[in-house]
Amino acid sequence: MAQQIPMVDYLVLGDSPHLVADECTNCGARFFDRRNACASCGGTSFGRVDIAAEGEVRAFTIVTAFMPGADNYVPAVVDLGGTSVRGQIINTPADADHVSLGMKVRLTTYSIGADTAGTEAINYGFEPNENTGVRGSVV
Repeated sequence: MAQQIPMVDYLVLGDSPHLVADECTNCGARFFDRRNACASCGGTSFGRVDIAAEGEVRAFTIVTAFMPGADNYVPAVVDLGGTSVRGQIINTPADADHVSLGMKVRLTTYSIGADTAGTEAINYGFEPNENTGVRGSVV
């Protein structure tokens, strides 16, 4: 198997891919980028925490591609167990019949390409959770 590297440093690959965040030990605020101090309380001590892999869509927009042959896409804000994460909704048509507020989703990963040595870059997105309906109801 070719080597895989995550596109962002807060994506953990493996059997159960997931995101990790830096959590302020003083107030509990979570951040995905590097911080010298907490933007919420000013604290300077952080610990690493795993983020839930399932959640629901809190905000989204459907972007219509203007270039011939380009696909529409859906950037979204997803609540994963109380932590807001930005990403794209993938593996479903990019239209209002398939994406909605409150839709249950789960983290998934996909390849965005490989270099000449075969090292594959892996990104994350969110796909509809097969255990629930598109509109957030149990199937």
